[in-house]
Order: sequence, then structure tokens, then C-alpha cells
Amino acid sequence: MDNRIIFPAEWCLQSAIQLTWPHENTDWSPILDEVVSCFVSIAREVVKREKLVVVCRDEEDVRSQLGDVDYSRITFCEMETNDTWARDHGGISVIEEGIPTVYDFVFNGWGMKFPANYDNLITRKLFQAGVFADDVLPLNMQPFVLEGGSIETDGKGTLLTTVECLASVNRNEYLDKEQLEYHLKEIFGLKRILWIENGYLAGDDTDSHIDTLARFCSEDTIAYVQCTDESDEHYTELQAMEKELKAFTQENGKPYRLIPLPMADKIEWEGEQLPATYANFLIINGAVLLPCYNSPKDGIAKVALQEAFPDREIIGINCLPLIKQHGSLHCITMQYPEGFI
Repeated sequence: MDNRIIFPAEWCLQSAIQLTWPHENTDWSPILDEVVSCFVSIAREVVKREKLVVVCRDEEDVRSQLGDVDYSRITFCEMETNDTWARDHGGISVIEEGIPTVYDFVFNGWGMKFPANYDNLITRKLFQAGVFADDVLPLNMQPFVLEGGSIETDGKGTLLTTVECLASVNRNEYLDKEQLEYHLKEIFGLKRILWIENGYLAGDDTDSHIDTLARFCSEDTIAYVQCTDESDEHYTELQAMEKELKAFTQENGKPYRLIPLPMADKIEWEGEQLPATYANFLIINGAVLLPCYNSPKDGIAKVALQEAFPDREIIGINCLPLIKQHGSLHCITMQYPEGFI
């Protein structure tokens, strides 16, 4: 591992969470009130524990929606946005030679599936607006395309990702898997990359982002979506993914502690199956926000995550509105480590 570069894990102490707020010109328009309530729930939990950066079109509108919260912990930044998926258009934080640095990768709408002309500029505009601390360095990673939801770090030099997404021809078609691995190791100071070749969720637009399937909870623990129903269309793929995870070892050669999360109940909306997943949780200071779907399985997932995070409060958030646009809780958030905001 290149010790000059540290890619912090999500469980490290954070300074802030970014939300990019929905508005009437996003795909949320038909269910705007419904999804805003979800954003408000997340924002209120975050502000109890750390700062919040809200990217939005109209600050006054968002204030009226948030109501009575601690506004001393919220930074608003007004700008045009296409959508709300901060995990994928947000900057990615590293420490490079002791300097806090935010990598600004190209965001091309998950392989040019959706417009991203405004969202691709958000990180740059946050720097221009003075949102980040004075000693934080912006680094333009153009032309490399990378979304935060596609990578998981243990903070100690190991990256977990999927071949399906990272090797997509509509992202970095000029790089094969070996070149991608070399490039990722260079820019994130990695020792190794664990590539998952199996696993998907029906209705997913991201080409199998890792944060929908398997997540680091600590250096030695991975939570993952487990499918045990042979009649489920995901059974074969997720069983193959589970087998891969069981074969992975930590840097010390020991197997990972694996914590299975239940396969979410099948959810459909307007004739489409939605990619509901309990793996799309968000780690914040002192807590984990868990996406819930009004199902008895919500409680099973909460118990599993409490095992993974014994020292954190597990807080369920109703994410049925979010899943209607094929994403969930982790997808709409981006964390910044202590000292970055």
C-alpha cells in the first residue's frame, strides 16, 4: 500500500453528510412530497450527530420542509441539479501526504443512462462556495469515471467492488480489469482489491453497485445480502456471491466474519421490480441508518446490523419512497471525514 494515501472507511469519525435535495424538476416530481419526507427523516437524524451539507435549488423551500432543527449544523448550497444521488456524484475523501483531499471523479449518469450535466459539477461548486475547510484540496480526476456506490474500503488498504460496474464499457472503456486495478491502487493507495463477479438486484440501474450487495462494517466484517429462496430469481447469483465472499480472506489470511442480511421482499411499482436492499445502510457518528420497507424483514435486518455494529444505534428509515427511483438510503448520501467540512 502507498502509505502516502489513506482512503478512510465510512465508520471513521465524520464531519458531515451531504444530501442533494429533490425538487420538482427531478424524476421525483410525481411523488415529491412523499420522498421529501424521507429526506427530512434522514436529515434530522444526521443533524443530531454531525453537520449536514444540503445541495438544493431553493434554501427557503428546504428550510420550510425541515422545520425545527439545529440550523447551526446545516450548510446550504444553492445550485442546479439533475437528481439526488449524492453517493455517486459526491466527492470521495482521501488523505494524501497528510493533506485532506476530495477526489472529483467524472459522473456520467451510471454509464450515460441518465442526464448528469449539473450533478457532475456539484463537487466543484461546493469548493467554489467555500463549503470545505480551508486546508482541503480538490483534485479533478477527469477523465476517470467512478461512483462512490461502486467501491467499499476497509480504511486499511483493501477495496471491495464488482466487476460488473467497474468494468462497464460506458464508464472507462479504455481500461481493462487489470488496468483498472492498477489505477485504483495508485489513486487510493491500496494493497489489494477484492473483485466480486456475481450478484445483482432486479431493477438496479447502477450495474451492480457494491453498496447494494455487500458492505464492510469493520476491517474483519462484511454484511451482505443473502438469498435462501430457490424460487427467487436472484438465488443463483447471490448464492454465487456468498461463495465468493466466503473465499475472500483478510490481509492476515483469516476469513472475514460474514453477517447475512435478509433478501428484501419483492417490491413493484408501475410494473417494475425495484432493487430494495438492506445493504444500502449509512454509517454516521454513533449510529447506522438502515433502509426499511414496511416489512417484517426490517426487524431481522436491524438485529443483523446490531451484531455488526454493537456500539452504534441502529435507526430504521422508511425508504419505500426512495426505492421508487431504484435507489435507497446510502445512495442519496455522501460522508466527509472529520476536518473536511
